[in-house]
Amino acid sequence: MSRKVLILVEGHRGSGPLYIQSIQNLGLQPITLSTDPAQYDYLKTENSQAVRVDTDSLAALTHECTGLRAFYDIAGITGFTALDELLYARVGKLCQHFDLPGPNPESIERCCDKFVQRQLLAKSGVPIPAYRLAVNAAEVQSAAAEIGLPVVLKPAVGSGSSGVRLCRDVVELAEHTTYLLGGKHIWRSSPRMLVEEFAQGPHYVVNIMGNEIVGITAAEFGPPPHFVFRQSICPAPLSDDEHERMGNVSLSCLRALDLDWGPMCIEFRWTKRGPVVIEVNPRLAGGQPKLIQLAYGVDLVAEHVKLVIGGDANLRKTHLHTVASRYLLPDRDGILDWIDGEASAAAVPGVAEVKLYVESKAPIVRKGDYRDCIAHVIAASPDLTRTEAILQQAVDLIDWSITSLPADV
Repeated sequence: MSRKVLILVEGHRGSGPLYIQSIQNLGLQPITLSTDPAQYDYLKTENSQAVRVDTDSLAALTHECTGLRAFYDIAGITGFTALDELLYARVGKLCQHFDLPGPNPESIERCCDKFVQRQLLAKSGVPIPAYRLAVNAAEVQSAAAEIGLPVVLKPAVGSGSSGVRLCRDVVELAEHTTYLLGGKHIWRSSPRMLVEEFAQGPHYVVNIMGNEIVGITAAEFGPPPHFVFRQSICPAPLSDDEHERMGNVSLSCLRALDLDWGPMCIEFRWTKRGPVVIEVNPRLAGGQPKLIQLAYGVDLVAEHVKLVIGGDANLRKTHLHTVASRYLLPDRDGILDWIDGEASAAAVPGVAEVKLYVESKAPIVRKGDYRDCIAHVIAASPDLTRTEAILQQAVDLIDWSITSLPADV
């Protein structure tokens, strides 16, 4: 009998190891298809096979999976997104081709194009920021003038906050437009930008599986003008009314975008006019599965894997704790001389996880997106005040030194 395998397209430094463990727990063998498998350190230590393939090409992925099917019983296919969210649409097409459970690729594609997403949400009456599409500097300036500064300027397709910036005046607007159009930002298609009203207020992430809201997290960003997550708290401290309103808007988003399978997350700002949708993502939110599991006892990764192989997800909550995470961000570019305190932080009672993403002597080049994080700490307890105290105690034990590189002469 052929060995049952589950195909993972690309990987993820946070949730990748969780998927491999969940797959192995079900008695399946994980096989990762990647353009560069060496970029995922966990593949070197986990008992997991990796195959080099051009994951930008649906034809190459289909050919590779067809070849693997001659030796293995493919129980399911899923994948990850980094800067290219459309990779998940290719995963959906692979699932359709091999008659396996998976997301609707057309829905994923509509969702990943943030302009199309905005149009569909607006048509359904979902509260969103004012927005305009722009393809050149003149259109960016015109759109910002119509909406009014400050605005958020970002690529119409992308993820991880890559290329997203708050522009508070005309100088910042011109600088970021030049950055996006001047060759520094990597475009996978013709440049298209969204100019959006800056919706101000607390930020929240709604975690969804299928049509069920599993939990809502409160999130904070690092210093502007970028949108790099700094801290999260789950469950978010919301009133019953606020929770219900955000939940109702979330379900309206799913209907508007025809999303009804697998994990999703919706980002909100709670503004003067209530919950405003910033973005709908047809995937797990980065860093959220661990928080949800610690807070509620629901393993989103394991339940997603069950769906991938044709089973049913069990989203029943078994307990309620308050969980907080802190993402450690460098304040300068340069060379990391040293980073330590990981063991001491992990030993603090109530700390659930400490993870470093960099090692000594690594170059630090901030990009203004999720890749800037050099470490994270997660703490949990039955009480919010206690959880925050545990988290701060652990974070204070981690320190590092960065030597700035000399300025170009």
